[in-house]
Parts: sequence; structure tokens; C-alpha cells
Amino acid sequence: MKEQDSAVDFEAICSTFHADYQRIVEQVGHVIVGLGPVLEEVMVALLAGGHVLLEGVPGLGKTLLVRTLADAMELQFSRIQFTPDLMPADIIGTNIVTTDESGGRVFRFQRGPVFGNIILADEINRATPKTQSAVLEAMQEQTVSVARVRHPLPLPFMVLATQNPLEMEGTYPLPEAQLDRFMFKVQVPLPGLEELTAILDRTTGTEAPAAKHVVAGERIRQMQQAVRQVLVASHVKEYIGRVVLATHPHDGAAIPAVRKYVRYGASPRAAQSIVLGAKVLALRDGRANVAFEDVRKVVHPSLRHRLILSFEGQAEGAQMDELIERVLEGVPETRAD
Repeated sequence: MKEQDSAVDFEAICSTFHADYQRIVEQVGHVIVGLGPVLEEVMVALLAGGHVLLEGVPGLGKTLLVRTLADAMELQFSRIQFTPDLMPADIIGTNIVTTDESGGRVFRFQRGPVFGNIILADEINRATPKTQSAVLEAMQEQTVSVARVRHPLPLPFMVLATQNPLEMEGTYPLPEAQLDRFMFKVQVPLPGLEELTAILDRTTGTEAPAAKHVVAGERIRQMQQAVRQVLVASHVKEYIGRVVLATHPHDGAAIPAVRKYVRYGASPRAAQSIVLGAKVLALRDGRANVAFEDVRKVVHPSLRHRLILSFEGQAEGAQMDELIERVLEGVPETRAD
């Protein structure tokens, strides 16, 4: 009887999860044009409790996408414009001297813009490494520390950082440690002709489309917890492990292209990102178990920012997504005994 109740419960979880997921996507689709794959990867990262690095040239709607996503979910949106003169205190906040009720002077913590649910770190690579590192604890621990006091951040909490791949003058490349804390790196493509026409229709008229609140923040927390209940079979976990290890040039399973073009492979965090992302896709599609197809869909955004090219790879202009695809082709789903 308990097994039947459990099956019914999970079936109900899948049904409501899919319905809420679709409601969010539909509302964002009323505002955003042509970024369906980008929205899917951002949604997967959000429901897995991860952070996203968005890469694309200016004017593609990255900021609007993030703001609209927050609106659809009734979450607090906060935008931080990263510049070379931005200081860590400008992000996390600082202690200020105030007067209490008795007239005495006391320190009071004034929160910075990082205290929100959906944080847009715009052009994050324009800030100095010291300022970039200020968001490390927030992304990893979901807390910030000021004067030896830890302050918890509101949940759900997600950082979406943007960077321009073309204009590199005056930028500070993100350190590998910070890149590794992003669950996904998502490429934002240029729109096609039909999409560009639709964008003009929506943005140059008298009324601007807006997203309605359809899901509350507490519901997002419940969806994130439901994702953790999805099962991953041992042979699927092993496949994920072999894919990650195959990105290391000194591993015995590494393909020739990896040995030639990659300097350092993906970390264990990459495997965690793949597992959690695949769980979201499985639950969205109404399945209690992760399939190989789910894994393959999240491998590219999980790995493309974690592999470090060798000098030869940089000189020959090795394309990261092509390299990852060759890794997938070289790693069979079942290990030969």
C-alpha cells in the first residue's frame, strides 16, 4: 500500500511540476522572442539550484529575459552593473553607523543588491578580480560575510551573469574557480529574420508585453526539492563519470582531440551539474528516472566553460562545443567489459 501511495505521490509531483514549468515558459514567451533553447537551459539551472553564465553580444535580450523570468515567478529581481570601479561592498553591502532609540551610535548592516532572488550580474568580466570574488561565497554558500558576521541570502537564489565575447578590451577574464561555480554556460544566439521581425513588432508599438505572476517563490523551492527525488541508475551515473573523465587529457579514455587541444578537464562539479540538470529534464517530462537522452542534453552547457584549452587549442581555434560533441561520440553509453 505504501508503494502505491508513493507512486501516486510522485505522479502528482510530475504533473504539477510540468504544469508550473509550462506556465512560466509561456509567460516568458509572451515577452521574449526566439530564445526558447536559452530559456530552457536557464530554467533547468534555476530548478536545479544552479547559476548561469550568459554569453552573447549586446542587444540580444539577456537582461529582459532575466527580468521577465523573475516577474513570472514573483521573485525579487536585482541588477548589478559590473564596472572597473565597482567595489565588493557595492555588491554585498556594508556596516553603517546609525543612531538608536536612546541616541547612541550603533552599527547597522545595510544590504547590497545581492540580497535578491534573481541577480543579474551584467558584464561581470568588466569588474576587477577582487570584486568578482565577492560573489563567490554568495553563489556557493548562499550567504555573505561582513565583519565576521554571516548573513543568509533569500531563497531561491540564482545569479545570472552576462559577458560580451567580442569586446575584450578593459575586461578581466573570470578565474577558473569562479567559472566552475556556474552550473551552465549558455550561448545567446543572434535572431533570425522572422524572429527579428517579431521583436520589432513587440518592441516598437504603443504597448510593451509583460509577463504575469504565475508561480510564487515558495513553489520554486518546492520544485527544486522535487528534483532531488528523481533517481539516477548506477549505469547512468557511471556514464556521466566516464564522460567527465574523458575530458582530461591524461585519462586513459581521452580521445586524441582532447589530448591535443585540452589543458585541463572538467571538475567533479561538472558531473554534479550534469546529474542535476538531467533530473530536471526527467521530472519535466514526467519520468522518475534519468535517461541517457537527458544527460546528453545538458552536457554541453555543463562543460563548455569548464574545459581549459591548451596553447595549441587556442592557436588552432578549437571550438569548445565541437570538442564536447566528439567526447560524447567517443564515450559509449555502456562500458565494454
